[in-house]
Amino acid sequence: MIEVVNRQRKLPINCERWQVFATAASRALPVAASGVTVAFVSDRAMRELNRMWRGKRATTDVLSFPAEQSEFEKVAGLSLGDVVVSIEQATRQAKEHGLSLEHEVSQLILHGLLHLSGYDHETDRGEMNRLELRLRKRLGI
Repeated sequence: MIEVVNRQRKLPINCERWQVFATAASRALPVAASGVTVAFVSDRAMRELNRMWRGKRATTDVLSFPAEQSEFEKVAGLSLGDVVVSIEQATRQAKEHGLSLEHEVSQLILHGLLHLSGYDHETDRGEMNRLELRLRKRLGI
């Protein structure tokens, strides 16, 4: 199950629209997953998360938090974890790259889902980037 929550007040978010997209994106992943939460947050909240979990004192566009599940919990279905998107940072990046906000957010959600699936572009010699580009084409982003 995909859950989308809006935890910011700067921009209106159509949670149902992003739930449909995140569901389609999760089905396209090479890893089967039954549970993901996508949370939209402010820059302020994202800065705090980035500081707490990565030791960086700046906002970022997307963070992924993999679920830690016991063997008992896994029987009920694999929960990948949480994808957190700064809608303010996404807005700036969309403008900077000449993209719509919807396009940018779609890319960020997909990127976060790939991290939850175990991919790491910093260490995998381009494997995640190649897969992400293929999935973008498949998903129309």
